[in-house]
Amino acid sequence: MNEPKSIALFGRVDWLFVLATFGLTLIGILFIYSASYRNDDEWMTALTRRQVLWALVGGFCFMVAILTDYRKLAANAWWIYGICLVLLGLVLVIGVKIYGAYRWLNLFGIQVQPSEFAKLGTLLLLARYLSLPSRDMSEFKTFYVTLLIMAAPFILVLRQPDLGTALMLLPVTLALLFVGGVPLRYLAILAGIGLLLTPLGWFALDGYQKERILVFFDPGRDPLGAGWNKIQSEIAVGSGGLTGKGFLMGTQNILGFLPRTVAPTDFIFSVIAEERGFVGAAVVLGLYAVMLISGIRAGIRARDKLGRLLAAGVTTMLFCHLFVNIAMTVGLAPITGLPLPLISYGGSFMVCTMAGLGLVQSVYVRRLER
Repeated sequence: MNEPKSIALFGRVDWLFVLATFGLTLIGILFIYSASYRNDDEWMTALTRRQVLWALVGGFCFMVAILTDYRKLAANAWWIYGICLVLLGLVLVIGVKIYGAYRWLNLFGIQVQPSEFAKLGTLLLLARYLSLPSRDMSEFKTFYVTLLIMAAPFILVLRQPDLGTALMLLPVTLALLFVGGVPLRYLAILAGIGLLLTPLGWFALDGYQKERILVFFDPGRDPLGAGWNKIQSEIAVGSGGLTGKGFLMGTQNILGFLPRTVAPTDFIFSVIAEERGFVGAAVVLGLYAVMLISGIRAGIRARDKLGRLLAAGVTTMLFCHLFVNIAMTVGLAPITGLPLPLISYGGSFMVCTMAGLGLVQSVYVRRLER
């Protein structure tokens, strides 16, 4: 008797990838608790409870994505992309303003961040467009249409404003163009244009964005204002030593020198490094390395071009978030506000990250199908 298809699919899952995914999620929940801890009377903080809930929702999306044939999902890519653009437009009209930015929609009492869904929807459409058998990758039309698909959500997210999330679309698009087989001269032209326009980009930045860049080069410029988070984050990471100060024992975290508004989100890696030291940070990076290697392997072993592009896109997005966030917390990059995948607090980001990782596994489990 043939076994059910769902059981057969789960039998082909990369379980090392799955264990790394849920291991990082558990680490995130533990250190969100630490970053939002107040006193012994709370057995679970409000942020921790919400993150557990979002992790369960994300885990469900992860499983559903594995069971869903990525080819059928890509067949509806235009609809998904269109819905994402509508949601991004609604953010600018009726969005909830938090910390001076319109990035959230209030849907039935739940705040969601459409820009996170837009990243996944754009990736899905780009992979669909570039993988069509009729697509001639050497035609310049393919190149500029790809950029146009990326440009619509890029501009809408930039208007919120959310520069960090908007910029994430650029490396993902470049990775898909490269893996898809676009001539390198097109990518070289794009890189050249980007370098030439970089100085002009300074004038398009808001005041706080310019200040973040200036503080990156000179933290002493505003140590009690724009430079505070950067300085406290570096102190937290550096003071952790080899094995850390102990769970709930990080002074920068518990005493509030690392602000509680950012410790559970953008600077969660600083909390981990302070309380678990170099060893704890190395474990986290090792788990991410497992996921990245598994994502690359899924792309290499994919049965078709669509699968290769999806795996490459999600893996690139994961790497960029990981690289920028950790570089930011240790002082090697300006503060951008990008969260750490699976670990930082955030509902929309958790669900979309889990769905994207499930998409990678959807590609991997179907690698043997004809």
